[in-house]
Amino acid sequence: MNQTAVSGESQLDTTSPSIAADALKASASDAQVKDFYEQTGWRGLWSAAGASALDQAIASRKQNGLDRVEFGSIDASMSPAEKDVARTKAALAYATALANGALDPAKLHDVYTIPKADADVASGLAQALQENRVAAFFAGLAPQDDDYKRLSQAYVKYAGSNTSSGKIAADDTIHPGDRDPRLVEIATELAANGYLPKADVPAADNDQGPQYTAALAEAVKKLQLDYGIKTDGLVGSDTLAVINIGPADKARALAVALERRRWLSRTPPATRIDVNAAAATLEYHRDGKLIDQRRVIVGEPGRETPPLRSPLYRLVANPTWTVPKSISVSQSTIRAKNMHRENGYLVQPSGPDNALGLVKFDMQNDQQIYLHDTSDHALFDRTQRSLSHGCVRVQDALGFAKMIAEQEGIASEWQQARQSSDQTFVDLPKPIPVRLLYHNAFINGDGDVTFRTDPYGWNDAVAKGLGFGGSSGKKAAAKNIDLGP
Repeated sequence: MNQTAVSGESQLDTTSPSIAADALKASASDAQVKDFYEQTGWRGLWSAAGASALDQAIASRKQNGLDRVEFGSIDASMSPAEKDVARTKAALAYATALANGALDPAKLHDVYTIPKADADVASGLAQALQENRVAAFFAGLAPQDDDYKRLSQAYVKYAGSNTSSGKIAADDTIHPGDRDPRLVEIATELAANGYLPKADVPAADNDQGPQYTAALAEAVKKLQLDYGIKTDGLVGSDTLAVINIGPADKARALAVALERRRWLSRTPPATRIDVNAAAATLEYHRDGKLIDQRRVIVGEPGRETPPLRSPLYRLVANPTWTVPKSISVSQSTIRAKNMHRENGYLVQPSGPDNALGLVKFDMQNDQQIYLHDTSDHALFDRTQRSLSHGCVRVQDALGFAKMIAEQEGIASEWQQARQSSDQTFVDLPKPIPVRLLYHNAFINGDGDVTFRTDPYGWNDAVAKGLGFGGSSGKKAAAKNIDLGP
């Protein structure tokens, strides 16, 4: 909206304009706008104060990562009815974007069952217009939590940066033992992306820069492994191309992160398990408090862990594994894994070599997605952990199962089930909701903005809908490397 902004609704006329109903009906073609005027009695809605508040709200949309989205404009040649209708259309669209998201995730994914925000923006806007509270109405629509606010601040920072700033100079290759002032920036980016503990970022102690230590070289090798670069620990042009995530790409990722958070219900279950597939991490919330965090392994690109909510309803000790027909198994593997056929399917018996490990967390969904242990725990040391066929492998799954059993009052039943060598089921007294989310820009435990890659490429469609182009970032090369689900 290109009206002149004037601060403070109370300083302007709050009288609604007198506009004939027939003129409004002739100007309104959008179904949602028509319904809104039906609800409000086909009268002029936008006083000078309300119009100014709307203009200011839309003008500040950058703080929500929506500055590339257009919400309409007012032309001087418009009639009063056309201006009123245009403002109403813009207000409804912007309110919906803030409250529920500018895009519908169900149209972007084949499967999306995570509970969404579903604010009644039409009723809220009608009440705000009646009470001359337009500014307050818009201010309260977006998520109000601290993480959203920090992501918002980071977006404004990066979106306002010069696109060439923040890039680490591509100079001579850095070898272990070298001193180079670029190592401070390199280590900072490695820490921001989970490859290096924040405490290990060196200080700029002199003009020559810090020394390229063995610990820093190991962090570089982990990144090289994830991105398909020769794992020699040398910081050359290929490695810098990955590390050099510029402000434009960071702003793009943050805008997508803000949008994804607007999709979510503002009141998630107080007790729940949240898996972030982009970061391959799990958080366990109990009675509104975060009580546990651990690494997970999620689906590889092409076999993605889908965005869904599903109840975890039972623990399975010593699970067998029925191999889905979508996973091909060689005859040598069938023999090596001691598999047998049952009802037309291959079944791997219980035991420490089972692909599901020693515990499975059964969930109710049509996609046959669940949490489970694994027989290969070394994979949790990887930073990029998009390695499975779609299910979620949990680090120290036995410890996690024990924690849940104790908190749910079924510790003795679970202990007894574990002592058996057979597959044994232990129902939870009450299912625990599990949300499989996807956030590659988020706030870590230290309160810092953290970035991960976009392993599934899901950011592209969201970014396009928000007015962004493609990312210049290099995709990680992590892929499925074993048989398990």
